[in-house]
Amino acid sequence: MTLEQRAPARVSAEANRNAEDTILELKGLKTYFFLERGIVKAVDGVDVSVGRRKTLGVVGESGCGKSVTFRSVMRLIQSPPGRIVEGEILLHRKDGDTVDITQLDPRSRQLRDIRGAEIAMIFQEPMTSLNPLHPVGRQISESVLLHQSLSRQAAQERAEEMLNRVHIADPGRRIGEYPHQLSGGMRQRVMIALALSCNPSILIADEPTTALDVTVQAQILDLMRELQDDFDSAIVLITHNLGVVSQMADHVAVMYLGRVVEYAPVYEIFHNPKHPYTIGLLNSVPVLGRKDENRLVPITGMVPSPMEEIQGCAFADRCPEAMEICWEQSPDFKEHEPGHSAACWLHD
Repeated sequence: MTLEQRAPARVSAEANRNAEDTILELKGLKTYFFLERGIVKAVDGVDVSVGRRKTLGVVGESGCGKSVTFRSVMRLIQSPPGRIVEGEILLHRKDGDTVDITQLDPRSRQLRDIRGAEIAMIFQEPMTSLNPLHPVGRQISESVLLHQSLSRQAAQERAEEMLNRVHIADPGRRIGEYPHQLSGGMRQRVMIALALSCNPSILIADEPTTALDVTVQAQILDLMRELQDDFDSAIVLITHNLGVVSQMADHVAVMYLGRVVEYAPVYEIFHNPKHPYTIGLLNSVPVLGRKDENRLVPITGMVPSPMEEIQGCAFADRCPEAMEICWEQSPDFKEHEPGHSAACWLHD
């Protein structure tokens, strides 16, 4: 059944049962890219949820589908060749309604109203995400005008207020400057100001500290925590940096080859990991002062191609715990302890 043949965007009252504690649910989400040489299954059945006023950390190697998953939430997948082929993206709104974003036309007014106003995204590289032809203040004020009933003067004042909120000095002057006139850290702050200018319920941050020095990284993370408290937002933090996850996240989703292979509270992920891939990620993190001979324990092998048809567990050929069944049948993603789910035969 295609997405066009399914139910309308507004879903039934039964789908609202988790709305009190959950703001976003992804159920069986699949996003494929249809290329001449084959089908790339970038997201291949993701089930994950984001709690209200909570931070979800999403980790995994490059190419595992982290960014594509949440670009799918924003409906920013270029079509063709990309397309959401299956699944639901349920947004539980403040007014109690639940909307399935997969049912919305990417060019519809309803989806444009959701982007920015209810779900905002900080992209990985602010220099390519900000328009180089317009001052940063104008870019923020245009977003405000699109989603809020304000005059141009009030929108400009809002832009200056947001630059001040993200601790950019002399915001009255900076609103007239162009992206190339700002440092990397300041551009990232502008992106955060732009994302939060309409008080969204969900902020998706895709590698928000990439290419920043450690001092600026710490400032950006402190700023995100501060603004989360001020704006009462949920955060999805997509990153390779497990240190950042340990500081910021309430829950963690570990992704491998387009699927979530483990999901748990952040303490459980670091102190009681259940999937061998999660254990491998933790072992490969450099630790200052570690005395043992093998300072780093790399994960052997390479991530399989997302175009490859795999019969069993996708991690089997890299897994030190692989059993015969791992090569024959893919494990289900299910809860093994309260709040702690994993897709691994070791726990069956």
